[in-house]
Amino acid sequence: MSTPRTLDTAPSSVPAAEIRIRDMADADCEAVAGIRVRGWRTAYAGLMPASFLAALSIEEDAARRRERLAQAGSSVVNVVAEHAGDIVGWACHGPSRDDDLPPGEAELYAIYVHDGRLSTGVGRSLLRSCLERCAESGYERIRLWVLKGNTRARAFYERAGFTPDGAEEPYEAGGELVPEVRYVRAVSP
Repeated sequence: MSTPRTLDTAPSSVPAAEIRIRDMADADCEAVAGIRVRGWRTAYAGLMPASFLAALSIEEDAARRRERLAQAGSSVVNVVAEHAGDIVGWACHGPSRDDDLPPGEAELYAIYVHDGRLSTGVGRSLLRSCLERCAESGYERIRLWVLKGNTRARAFYERAGFTPDGAEEPYEAGGELVPEVRYVRAVSP
């Protein structure tokens, strides 16, 4: 089996029927790390310190992905989106980590799409897969944290039925505090 790769360039659209969502494997960690690091640098430019974003390492992130994947356990789900054999996105969800919530809620920990595949349906396909799996696991609600200033991501989640739940907290990035807001939606519409 060949190692999945990420794209250096990407077409402007991906037919939804051609996107394959599958469980993430160890061999996907490098591709996922590349998508994550480029995603942070693109989405968070101007929202986080430039030096913090420049210092991000694909190799270090891939090592963290491998470690977290190995330790994830059955309650944490990592999925990748493939198109024509290329990894074009990644999402991860599991039980909520917030102490102020009732037990039994899910959390979308992360969703990242190759920067050349934004607004092509990859993110929607990943989110749909996570919601289906949450429903299968018996979750009724799912929450997520997003940078307050990340208007593109916030608009994506709002189009998908998420609404802010009123919780806010800072995220520390390179010695600076960046505000995040929490969103919620029912797992099943």
